[in-house]
Amino acid sequence: MADTLKDIPEFFETELGESIIARTDALGTFRELGPPDLCHIIKANAKPGVKEIGSYHYVSGVDASSSATLAAYLNSLTYSMDENQSWFTKSNAWRIRSGIYCCFNAFSRVDVRVEVKIPGGVESYYVDVRGERHEATAKIWQETYLSAVLRAVLYSDDSYYRLAGYRKVDPITSLNAEQKFLEAVESLFFKGWQLGSKPEIQTATVVHNHLTSGVMKYFSDSFRYGPAIELFEKLQKKDPEVGALLGEAYIGQNEEIKAVQHLYENLKMAPMSYALLHVQVDFLRTKGEYQMALKLAKFAVNTTPSEFLTWAKLTDVYIDLGDYQSALLTLNSCPMFTYSERDMHRMPAPSKTHLPIKPEISSSGIMEDDIAGRENEADPNLLRLPAPALHGTFAKAYALLTRLATRIGWDDLLKCRSHVFVMEEEYRMQKAKEEERKTSFSHSSPAAIASSTDDDNDHDDGTTETNVAEDSGIGETNDEDNSEAKDELAEKLDDVNLDEDDLPLKSADQPVTPPVGAPKMEDTSVERPRQAAEDSKTEDKETGIKEDVSFSFGNKRLCERWLDNLFMVLYEDLRIYTFWRTEAAHYRAQQMPYRKTGTEWELLGDLALRLWHEDEAKEAFEQCLDYKFSAKAWIKLLEIYASNGNVERALLAAVKLTVYHERWYHEIVYPTEIACNLNKLIRTEGLSKMQNVLTSMNLPQAVQKLMRRYFDYGELFQVEGYEF
Repeated sequence: MADTLKDIPEFFETELGESIIARTDALGTFRELGPPDLCHIIKANAKPGVKEIGSYHYVSGVDASSSATLAAYLNSLTYSMDENQSWFTKSNAWRIRSGIYCCFNAFSRVDVRVEVKIPGGVESYYVDVRGERHEATAKIWQETYLSAVLRAVLYSDDSYYRLAGYRKVDPITSLNAEQKFLEAVESLFFKGWQLGSKPEIQTATVVHNHLTSGVMKYFSDSFRYGPAIELFEKLQKKDPEVGALLGEAYIGQNEEIKAVQHLYENLKMAPMSYALLHVQVDFLRTKGEYQMALKLAKFAVNTTPSEFLTWAKLTDVYIDLGDYQSALLTLNSCPMFTYSERDMHRMPAPSKTHLPIKPEISSSGIMEDDIAGRENEADPNLLRLPAPALHGTFAKAYALLTRLATRIGWDDLLKCRSHVFVMEEEYRMQKAKEEERKTSFSHSSPAAIASSTDDDNDHDDGTTETNVAEDSGIGETNDEDNSEAKDELAEKLDDVNLDEDDLPLKSADQPVTPPVGAPKMEDTSVERPRQAAEDSKTEDKETGIKEDVSFSFGNKRLCERWLDNLFMVLYEDLRIYTFWRTEAAHYRAQQMPYRKTGTEWELLGDLALRLWHEDEAKEAFEQCLDYKFSAKAWIKLLEIYASNGNVERALLAAVKLTVYHERWYHEIVYPTEIACNLNKLIRTEGLSKMQNVLTSMNLPQAVQKLMRRYFDYGELFQVEGYEF
């Protein structure tokens, strides 16, 4: 088409400038790093009377350090106008008349914009949440540049931003560019908490925020910790807590003695820092010193009990030690946070969409089209599994629960659960006893009531969520004597709703709903878990549960509603997994082919990975690729092949993914999951071997060129293993 860009995606507007208006209206909704950059252009036709058209695309990785660099990107689009206009006369050719580049400054919460008129001048300014324009200062530009680089680094593989028309380019292409990035990080490091943090962290800190996550991802994916060490050594002089990042970098650089020394010195200055304690905990776990790690993990919980990370780390250590009851109690104590969606603004529906494919990609013979029809269909039981819908703290907690289940098995996990939590049957029995007592007391004398009340005051009344892990040795709480009357206790017990089989999660995650048409229980060996007794108001008040002579609740706790839901989620995963493996074994025994659609194999591979069965996941993903192309299957297999040192298979996966990403305008080389896994192999096998294996694959020239970019990066930045 004569009005389109060559090899660059475009969404065409119905009304001129509507995408810019939509972005301006959404500025007040951005809470963290902000959305990808927006590039908007207006095209004019030389023929009189032809209406101007507007189009836009998303982009990240463009150098946003000045108005000149952003104007250069807009100007480069003029050379991308579709050249297939030979039969057009010059009187009706389209050209780019003007363009606006929008880049969100996550520090000052403003949108920096560069407007270019072709031919003409360049105007730069920033727009605040009220839509007012202001002049961009040097400080604003530095913040904007760092915000743009962090988005490019952290969103390079983020599935949330795999939207059509999103072009990704390399944010750092040279050693000078890397030095520029480090200088900006050093200047703005102590403002990083303003950017927010990962969803499992409630309060962003100097150490836990998107800035530090971006820096660590950039250097850890290439195993080049040297520049990061130099940076953190300077910054720890201002704040000893930065020593946690320095310790991680030293350990990554295999300089463990220096790491321990710095952690020791920094902990003397900041003994309450859970970030420093956690680096030590992880180090001790790698050495098998679980008892020492346990003491530090407990102390981290006591110093920061409001963070999910501290409780999750303690749960991990208890699982390492084989203390599964304490692990379950600690997991139950984790503070859970509602998952917040990533920053993104909705655009008006485009009048048309242009998503071109580069000729060298379409003619390479490597790219595989998605197969329509049956291979994209799947069993509703698989599609409706609730686990993939978990996010944030709930996803992390589920990973801990599945790890626990893998260690002890489903049956023992249920036994452990019934030992530490009050179960529904026990709760109903206790409630019935309380009702019986209430009735009998109403016919007793005042002296008898007083005597009975005095006896009952000798028993404790349960615990709050904070001291749920008392039996784990985390901390001690003083039990208060219960002086409430029996009728008040009965009213409290009445508040607890135990009649619902599926209770909603306290987040935006899907409710736990049993799949429609699920097979009967006799088809599998997995027993459905009984419901635990839970208080519907655990966030607001304690539940008064009395200890009885014949039936004691003294050593049991109430199971949090979200954890009860996760048990149901785990049950559904295990039920489907068990059915799959049983069915597959039956078909093998009968020497019959076991058939699934490509989508079903992909979902089964995901299921196996969630349950820590890597071999079964590998088998499922490989089966998936026999039926259809799946980027998810290839990336999971790339990780498995790289971990196992399978160079040939890993390179094949990297080729498939690189061509797929190039088709969808992901031109970024580093940092990506592909580059990270190839760097793992370069460390162990050497760069020369990797290059030779790639050459032996006899790939088309265009694809060879794309793949060589990963190795060129390794040579330029001297990734470990580049010299052999």
